[in-house]
Amino acid sequence: MATKLIPPPDIQKEEVSDGNGAVMGFFDHIDELRVRLLRTVLGLAVGMIVSLIVASPVVKYIAASAITSNITLQAISPTENITIFFRVTLMLGAMLASPYMTWQVLGFIVPGLTSIEKRWLLRAIPATTVLFVIGVLFTWFLLMPAYISFLAGFQADVIKPIWTGDNYFGFVTSVLFWHGAAFETPIVFYALARIGILNANKMLKFWRHAVVASAVFAGVIAPTYDPMTMIVITIVLFTLYMLSVALVAFGVPNGWERKKKV
Repeated sequence: MATKLIPPPDIQKEEVSDGNGAVMGFFDHIDELRVRLLRTVLGLAVGMIVSLIVASPVVKYIAASAITSNITLQAISPTENITIFFRVTLMLGAMLASPYMTWQVLGFIVPGLTSIEKRWLLRAIPATTVLFVIGVLFTWFLLMPAYISFLAGFQADVIKPIWTGDNYFGFVTSVLFWHGAAFETPIVFYALARIGILNANKMLKFWRHAVVASAVFAGVIAPTYDPMTMIVITIVLFTLYMLSVALVAFGVPNGWERKKKV
């Protein structure tokens, strides 16, 4: 009598709905991740190509800020000027492509959306560029002078601040990018509330966690670790969280208390 073999469980049977009735297996998710990463990189590349038009004036403008602060910038390698140019181009390209990149990221980490939910999410995402630019301008005109002044003046009587152009532009672009990205959080919370994942009441209940998370994230994006800088950035991040609560409460129908999705 032949023994009936039971086939091993198929890993693809761990299925998740895509919001349209179809299901996706494990390897389908891996393939989707690959596709979305490729689209994100292509979107960034397009943004960088467009940014080539204004990259040179932006480089001159940022360099002028160092001269104003009595900082001497030097290039100590043959390719440093090229590196600086493309570093600025990368930052500008990320700013331009941020709506498309955000859409790809949210599309992967928030699966199972219906066509209506996707429509609301798509409508909210273009505002990320506006908030990103506001964050960059806020950082450049209000926070960056304080950062540069502190770093350039720290023990300046002992060591004269002569920075390389690559280090200075790397510092500036990194600070501007991460601070600008932090300003996108209200739209992210709004989009998640719009599709019923969270509500303002739930966000208020976790305000203490938000304070801790703001302090931790401030430690990640802060260019210096002096107490004043850390406190200021933490306050800015927590303020953005509370603005997100207000946006969800008043900008989303029934945003104060959303019913759980069945």
